[in-house]
Amino acid sequence: MRETPEDSVGLGVKEIVDHYEALIRELDQPPVLIGHSYGGLFVELLLDRGLGRAGVAMSPAPPKGILALPFSTLKAGSPALAHPSKWHGVVTLTPEEFTYGFVNTFTPEKAKEAYDRYCVPETGQIFYEAGFANFHLHPPTEVHFKNGDRAPLLIVGADEDHTVPAKLSKAQYKKYERSPAHTDYLEFAGRPHLHMVADGWEEVAEAVAGWIESVPAAPAEAVEGAPA
Repeated sequence: MRETPEDSVGLGVKEIVDHYEALIRELDQPPVLIGHSYGGLFVELLLDRGLGRAGVAMSPAPPKGILALPFSTLKAGSPALAHPSKWHGVVTLTPEEFTYGFVNTFTPEKAKEAYDRYCVPETGQIFYEAGFANFHLHPPTEVHFKNGDRAPLLIVGADEDHTVPAKLSKAQYKKYERSPAHTDYLEFAGRPHLHMVADGWEEVAEAVAGWIESVPAAPAEAVEGAPA
């Protein structure tokens, strides 16, 4: 992605989720879907389409319907949302922006290592679509929260997360309360947005793995009837 950032220009939520759906439908059996940040939102959207045996959304970007965005979320998203020229282009982060949004609990040395290893340019379209979702009737980030036919979902929050603070992850969980589909929430203390590579990542991995082993898959006939 660093070598060919132009390949990401114009890619929106629908194009990305459609791509994942096509790959998933080629598999012999439904997989467990795990995503982080916008990947977590993609997991929610894929489950809503009737895909996956179960899904884990780690600090997921908010779908339509989450109205209160904390200041830290707006600040973390400002490299994309504050510059309209980037809405349909590519967003790159400086080391300082990456540290604030992803690894704010890291030492400066560890933050630099994480930036060098994990930071890549991203399509600005997804920030624009998510950021203005509540102003559109049917945006690509719309989830049917009451869908009772989807597979089980686990939402994971991190209480030191600047980009998707734990209260934002929990707000998404509460949106699913009226759905009969299995939904759970886990929260980890002292973790930043990139908590799967922060100190103590083993605890997060073990908890997620334990949840996956504990929940039943959605009945195949029910998943087939999920809304597209």
